[in-house]
Parts: sequence; C-alpha cells; structure tokens
Amino acid sequence: MTALINPTAPGEQEIAAFGRLHQRLGDAVEVAVHGKRAVVDLVLVATFAGGHVLLEDVPGTGKTTLARAVARAMGGRVGRIQFTPDLLPSDVTGTTVFDPRDGQIRFREGPVFANVVLADEINRAAAKTQSALLEVMQERTVTVDGVGHPVPRPFVVVATQNPIDLEGTYRLPEAQLDRFLLRTSLGYPDAEHEIEVLRPGSTAGMVDDVPAVTTPAEIAAVADQLSRLHVADPILRYVREIGTTIRRDPRVRVGVSTRGLKALVGCLQVYAAARGRHYVVPSDVQRLAEPVLAHRTVLARDAVLAGHTSEGVVHEVLETVQPPQPDAG
Repeated sequence: MTALINPTAPGEQEIAAFGRLHQRLGDAVEVAVHGKRAVVDLVLVATFAGGHVLLEDVPGTGKTTLARAVARAMGGRVGRIQFTPDLLPSDVTGTTVFDPRDGQIRFREGPVFANVVLADEINRAAAKTQSALLEVMQERTVTVDGVGHPVPRPFVVVATQNPIDLEGTYRLPEAQLDRFLLRTSLGYPDAEHEIEVLRPGSTAGMVDDVPAVTTPAEIAAVADQLSRLHVADPILRYVREIGTTIRRDPRVRVGVSTRGLKALVGCLQVYAAARGRHYVVPSDVQRLAEPVLAHRTVLARDAVLAGHTSEGVVHEVLETVQPPQPDAG
C-alpha cells in the first residue's frame, strides 16, 4: 500500500502546520460567530477543498456574519449580493463601461470578484441570474465580450436560502444544487451561547474584531498540498458503496453523481488533515456524508409525501453499508 501513496503528498510537518492554521482560523471566526464551531469547520473545509456552501436557514441566525468573519480571518475580500427578482446577471458578474476620460471601454468587476461571496437568498433571483453566479462558481472566470476575467483564489460562495418563506422564490434545480460542495445550516444557538450573544459588550456579530490570521495566497498553497493527501482504496470503495446504495434506494429519483462522490473525497482530505492525520478514516466519511451528499440526493414524489428526507436516506445508508475494517487499508 505504501507504493500507492503520492510521494508529493503532505508530510507530518505540513499536516501539523495545517492543523495549527485551521485552529487559528476557527478561533478567529468564533470571535464573531459564537457556539457554531461545527458549522465554521464545515465552511473552512469547503474553503480548503475549493468548493462552495449552501446555508439553508431562517433570517437572523448569523449567515452574513459567518461569511464576513471567514473572509476577514483569511485576510481576503468579501462580496455580498442580495438576490431579488429584478437582479440582472451583470449585477453579479460585472459589465463593460465606457470611460469618458480617455474614451476606453473597460470591464467593471461585479461583487463576485472576492475571496468570499455571500449570495443572500439566492432562490429569490430569476433562473438566468442564478445561472450567471453558478457558472462563475464552476468556471472561476467571468467572460465578457470574449475576454476572460478570473476571480480571486481562494473563491468561496456562501449562498443562503430561507426554507420557510417560499413566496416569490425560484427553486434551485438539482443540477445547480450539485455545484455546491456542501449544504448545512447554522440554526439557533444553544442556551449558553445565546445568552452570551445577548450580553451587552459581547463580540458576537462584531466582524471588525475578527483578526486576520493568514492570507489568501497561503490558503491557496495549502489547498494544493491537501489535494494530494493519500486516501486508501478501502476508503474509496466505502465512499463508492455509499453512493451506489443511495442510487439503488427505491425512494430516490436521482442519486449521487460521480462528481458528488469526488467532492466528498476532497472534503475528506481536508477534514482528516485538520485533525492531524495524513490519512482518512471511516468516521470522517460518516461525519461528512450528510452535508456533502444529501442535497445531491433527489427523492421521488411519493417518498417526499410520505415524509422521507434526503438526509434521512443518507443516514440510513450509512447504517447499512459496512465500513472498512482497520486492517483493510
């Protein structure tokens, strides 16, 4: 098995350094976002894995604060787009403008040219505007008049949806949901942390107090290293068996794609390294399967009417599929 390990994979020193960086980033974000370390860790996983996050939550739970705090902790730029039915694609990506000073036509960057982009209530914009953002998420480039304009790196979109208020919304198609690396929610804080948020003088929500503990260039370099972290064949077979079992479930209309399983593997590499390991274990898969795979699992109408959920299907599959034994990899 040793011969299969990528010789350029991060070693123990690199893994230890990343663990310290991950800890510093999480601690910095928690200055403004209290009691949600598990969600913060998921957003950081997406950041280093090169993906995007979909937050489904009610208003007032800290989605905007989370996105701004992550951007500030990484020393990067943050952009915010409030999606509305009349928002145009050029309002997202940018457009060319005429400069009367010299008679030149120049490209004016839109809010997507940032390291962390908060796409607030993405389901309130028309399909054409949604597609403009999702295309940038996939291609990492805005093309205007045949000229490509790359967005900064790292580039993380944190999109939000309100799952309760559906009036005047446009549902995200399944193919577009697949562009998000993971889906999660902040939820309300527990009693202890909510009291801390309410206490006068608390730093909760105070993004300006979040320290910058790294740079976008360092994050991009570390992400390249982590993408080469070894994942043993038994773990890969375990991931694939989870995916195929989801696809065979009679309640499922559209199962997890190969791209979705590959996204899970990328998240596993970051998650394992954040815990000081240069290898992935089955418990990593069990922790990340639901946020990475559930929104890619589309149930049949009858299953939805019967009260089943994609999250429930993923959890049942995890209980069914036998994980690899410790001596298997």
